[in-house]
Amino acid sequence: MFLDGLCRRNPCLVESAMALHWQKGRIPANADVVDLDAVEANAHVHKSEAERQGLKIFAMTKQLGRASSFLQALKRAGIDRSVAVGPRPRNAQCWAQGRASRPSDAIPKFEANAAGFRPDYWTMFNEIKATEAASTADAAGYVQDLLARIKAPGDTFYRGHQGGFEPDIATVAAGRFAGITTFPAQQFDKVTRKVKATLTTAADTPAKAGRSDIEINAPGTTSSVVLAALAEAGATQCEPGNGLHRTTALHAVEDLPELPAELYLTEVSHLSGGKAYCFGGGFHIAPTFPGYQVKAIISAEPTTATDALFDVEIPPPSAIDYYPMIDATGSRKPTIGDSAVLGFRGQAFVTRDYVVGVSAISTGAPIVESIENGFDEPERWPV
Repeated sequence: MFLDGLCRRNPCLVESAMALHWQKGRIPANADVVDLDAVEANAHVHKSEAERQGLKIFAMTKQLGRASSFLQALKRAGIDRSVAVGPRPRNAQCWAQGRASRPSDAIPKFEANAAGFRPDYWTMFNEIKATEAASTADAAGYVQDLLARIKAPGDTFYRGHQGGFEPDIATVAAGRFAGITTFPAQQFDKVTRKVKATLTTAADTPAKAGRSDIEINAPGTTSSVVLAALAEAGATQCEPGNGLHRTTALHAVEDLPELPAELYLTEVSHLSGGKAYCFGGGFHIAPTFPGYQVKAIISAEPTTATDALFDVEIPPPSAIDYYPMIDATGSRKPTIGDSAVLGFRGQAFVTRDYVVGVSAISTGAPIVESIENGFDEPERWPV
């Protein structure tokens, strides 16, 4: 879905990834390849617009596995706070940079010692979890700021993301009630092809309770062009994630200020029965997107030419995307070992691929800054 934008607006990323893979052996197949300079530029755009709108900005980094070089690019652009989804050790880099909240972020009771990292805010779904967080914070010698995730009749939630406090909440017993949050705070409309705010109920809640001094955290479908609408709806915090690498649903249908900064790279494994099969592991088509024909650039040479485009069939989830299939019946046929470039929205925290950070792409002499797995652990390459 994002391959067209990649080829039009950042062809150097496509060609550099292919050259680093097939010609130089510098990066592995089955990898989210990230243009760090483009990420830094996109982060500057978000940071500037957030400041203009009076919004605090926290980066959602799970999509790229909290990769170290990705986090450093954000810091260079002035985004020095990020979201840690869960307290596990792989979030250490995010914790070190500070923490916002994520409405789906519920902490198991014996993992609440994450308070030792002194997060800026902690999202709570209920009083029990608030007490657990407040108690561990108290043991660490400080009072924890809490954001209450609220729910109300008519609110929009993704299935499996439901839950929270009733909308008339004005405080919680434990910790310090610092504000409220919801998810999603804005959502892409497939019919109008626009992003519309779903924050109204959350934003009205503090006013009805006589509060004007609290934070309103507003995550979901965040690009720089929606920040003004969030601020107008009453938000005080934003959490750009996919917008930092130009892979929100709105980016799929419009050219926005952000540059394409991520692609998925793999290679052809074998040929059989008119199909070329490529190594899988990182294929992820967001279920919120409408169905579409997946395409890939397949070549042994760096290119963005249209004659290198092939249709790709993704196996059903039961096949665990070991070998996506490429049509090999045309006049130009893939060969074993060819690079395959696709435009996906990375979800490295749930897939099985590498995350590769590359800088200096526009100079023609790209530098591989990091190769990590989806848990921000360094991987040796070559093996």
